[in-house]
Amino acid sequence: MALSAKALELIQKARIVSFAAWQDSHPVESIERFQAADDQSRYLTDLDLEQIQQLAPSIDTFIPVVQQLRDRVSEIVDEARADVFHAFPDITQLGGGLYPPERADACWRDFWHFLRCITYGIAGKHTDYTSAEGLHYMQLLYEELQVPLDAMVVGLEGIKTASLMRVEPEQKATLAPYFDHLIEQLRKFDKQN
Repeated sequence: MALSAKALELIQKARIVSFAAWQDSHPVESIERFQAADDQSRYLTDLDLEQIQQLAPSIDTFIPVVQQLRDRVSEIVDEARADVFHAFPDITQLGGGLYPPERADACWRDFWHFLRCITYGIAGKHTDYTSAEGLHYMQLLYEELQVPLDAMVVGLEGIKTASLMRVEPEQKATLAPYFDHLIEQLRKFDKQN
């Protein structure tokens, strides 16, 4: 599936994470670790998490949660995808919002990246981990590609449900806002059209 020059440009600008608001709560070296992972579009490694924890000991509460979500991302995305298929059974069929298969694959990759971004927020203990500018470009990208926003929101809600099933019951209420933050940002895309 060939992408337009505009879509390719928007992909580069649609970086939805920002660590700018973290200056008061994290040492520069810690933020650099988060930024390096984001620049490489990867989850935080055990070494990253260990060094972040050493630099900012106050954030160690959810390091095991971040590791577990990272290590189970495939299962979590699969469960979120199943939620999308349940809500939109024909979405990957001819005429559906995620047809052809390359289009669906791109959306499932977005689910993988959404959870990656959420884990940064959890690891850094910041529910405000998104960039308004990056989200703006993501919205423009989704408009350009005609991404079905309703399905993406269902998928993000599925990521939340699947992720919270994998944490201790007493952690669910504390962790839910990290997921809700991104869900709410995506819901705003639809309202701004």
